[in-house]
Amino acid sequence: MTGDGKDNGNGNGSGNGSGSGKELIDWERLSAREVYASELAYRRRQSGMTLVQLAELCLYEQSYLHRLERGTRLGTVEAAGALDRVYGTGMLLVKLWHLAKREVRDRPFLGLAPLEAEAVGIQEYALSAVPELLQTRAYATEQLRTARPGSTALAARVAARMARQARLTDPEPVHYRALIDEAVLRRTARDRHTWTGQLDHLIEAAQRPDISLHVVPFGTGPHHILGSVELLYFPDGRTVAYTQSSLGGHLVEEPEDVEPLRLAYDILRDTALTPTESLTFLRALRDQAPDT
Repeated sequence: MTGDGKDNGNGNGSGNGSGSGKELIDWERLSAREVYASELAYRRRQSGMTLVQLAELCLYEQSYLHRLERGTRLGTVEAAGALDRVYGTGMLLVKLWHLAKREVRDRPFLGLAPLEAEAVGIQEYALSAVPELLQTRAYATEQLRTARPGSTALAARVAARMARQARLTDPEPVHYRALIDEAVLRRTARDRHTWTGQLDHLIEAAQRPDISLHVVPFGTGPHHILGSVELLYFPDGRTVAYTQSSLGGHLVEEPEDVEPLRLAYDILRDTALTPTESLTFLRALRDQAPDT
């Protein structure tokens, strides 16, 4: 960004300029990502280069550079470094990129429900517990109770989890695919009735047309996904991921970060049991589970 905050009047650079003149910047809401994008656009205008010329120099596609300047994509630190070299800005753009990346990481996460409500497809891998979108109320209560919340908080959390599941039974339900590690199915609930009810629910869900359920058996061996992950696909073509561990959850939005998770998921899915084999597996477990 320029020191005096001026723009040349085309509305896509740094500072507070716009096509119709100056506009007031809301400094309280200005994000590091906006500053980074603005600086990229400003530096290119100052250089006199077109996007085509810039693409030839830094070896990145014109459309990719355009999205960086618009702020619709953060890109990689390698791209920031390449642009620093083209513009002769030292490490300015790399530093701005790191600030924008940290801002995304530290941003408060408002929950999966709004994202799931918008998604047209959800793919999930469950490592330690039945996927939340497939849990019965009794199983969800037992799992959430292990965090020792108060009774009011527990009831609210269970209700919120059950409400999210409505996305699977809507008139136009989301297409849902779940990979369930065998460890999840061998770790029964403490209450046997809770567990048999959960198995019955999984068997029923596995037969719905918009749900694909795969068991990942122990025999598949080690794999690259080290925690639970949920991939959400949106109508505009975006994909985001939500990863979860005992330390909490993390929303992953940048394509460069999401793609390795998508690839790891696809590889794991290819080693899992088919939906038909998984249904047979679940029915065998149910036959082994006592009803009384």
